[in-house]
Amino acid sequence: MVDLFVGKVLVKNNKDKDELDTEREIILRLQNRILMLFFGSGECEKCQEFAPTLKDFYKKLTDEFYVERSAQLVLLYVSLDSSEEQQVKFLKELPKRCLFLAYEDPYRQELSVMFEVQDLPRVVVLRPDCSVLTPDAVAEICKLGPDCYRNWQEGAELIDRNFMMNEEFDEGKMRSMTDPIRRIKYKVEDKKKKKKKKKKKDGVSVEEEEEDDEDGEEDGNDGGGGWG
Repeated sequence: MVDLFVGKVLVKNNKDKDELDTEREIILRLQNRILMLFFGSGECEKCQEFAPTLKDFYKKLTDEFYVERSAQLVLLYVSLDSSEEQQVKFLKELPKRCLFLAYEDPYRQELSVMFEVQDLPRVVVLRPDCSVLTPDAVAEICKLGPDCYRNWQEGAELIDRNFMMNEEFDEGKMRSMTDPIRRIKYKVEDKKKKKKKKKKKDGVSVEEEEEDDEDGEEDGNDGGGGWG
């Protein structure tokens, strides 16, 4: 996949529109990842209808509020808009973590010819070796949502980066909205159990001393939570 974009400039869909314009940056961003090429246009009514679904799909796979670790997935918008203004406007409907090709880049049209794009919207899913995994994933994304990523992951035979770090790879495990509260709850309950055991073993004075120490620890860590 990296070979497709070496020598090209990919732009981040963030506020500053940062560019990936070196071979090293391109490799770091695309290597060992599944690439979704989203061919679309803000003038296309079906594209406008599909955009919120795609945004939600990508967010739930790459935003660490929803998953333990971001999926090995990259979304690249290949604009077929008729004007730069239209492209800029439509990019606001897409994930901020996605990439895109500048409007003046002729490679947009070359890609559409390369993948024989005729109807919009179209999402071509590529393996890390640039081979086509799914020629058009629009219907699959709409029907299965984030669950279809597991099928892609198996089909692409990705090198499991988290396995190499001796960590469990569980990209599809969604966090619930109450997950932060649940973790705090069990943490507090666990502390209470430890205090009771201490009290039975060493007496009241030890428990009070432990509580003072823990209060000090919690005060010291007040600003370091990951959910702030």
